[in-house]
Amino acid sequence: MPGPDGTDAGRTGVDRATELAALAEPIRAALDAAHQAREAGLPACRQTIRASSQAVRAVHRRQPDAVAAHLRDASTALAQAHVALGPHPEVAFAGFLHDAEKEYAEAVLLDALVSGAPLPDPVSVGVQPPAWLRGLAEAASELRRHLLDRMRGGEMVTAEALLAAMEAVYDLLVTVDYPDALTGGLRRTTDALRAVLERTRADLTLTVVQRDLQSSIERLAPPRLDG
Repeated sequence: MPGPDGTDAGRTGVDRATELAALAEPIRAALDAAHQAREAGLPACRQTIRASSQAVRAVHRRQPDAVAAHLRDASTALAQAHVALGPHPEVAFAGFLHDAEKEYAEAVLLDALVSGAPLPDPVSVGVQPPAWLRGLAEAASELRRHLLDRMRGGEMVTAEALLAAMEAVYDLLVTVDYPDALTGGLRRTTDALRAVLERTRADLTLTVVQRDLQSSIERLAPPRLDG
């Protein structure tokens, strides 16, 4: 049957098997490289998440040396993931690198929120802006646990400062109104933070009211007559 140019395609003398083999070779090489990058990047991302989780626990336990050590481990692992996955965006944007960046950002930002240090920006943390934003939201949610621990210890001034930090984070995040495809699902994370914030505000308010009531009762109570 004549081809589009009027020639007989069956008589061109082209060896399709050889032609296809030549075309497939660079494709195989590219896929092999992407696969190797994934095999290197995935364990590094898992290590980042693991070390970041350990850093978060150390923050709650008030172990600054352990926090610093775990954050160094997470940073090193994340850098390895970036090196492995950087040349292969089709793999880097599969989701697991974003998750690792988000967990690392959460640990770094939680440490700063608890200690009162300035919050590092995405470039300083070494993550993409969507991962930084989601990490910030989850760090603010984690503040609830730390706040309750401080309340149990009678540190009400610190607890109130932590609540104010949670509120400031939420007030910022509700202004980031972009599609989830750009933010990595930030809207859902922000909604979860709102629920945590409301519960925390209620818990702190109740504790403050109870404390003030107890103080009033103690002031009005008649002095005890010993003996």
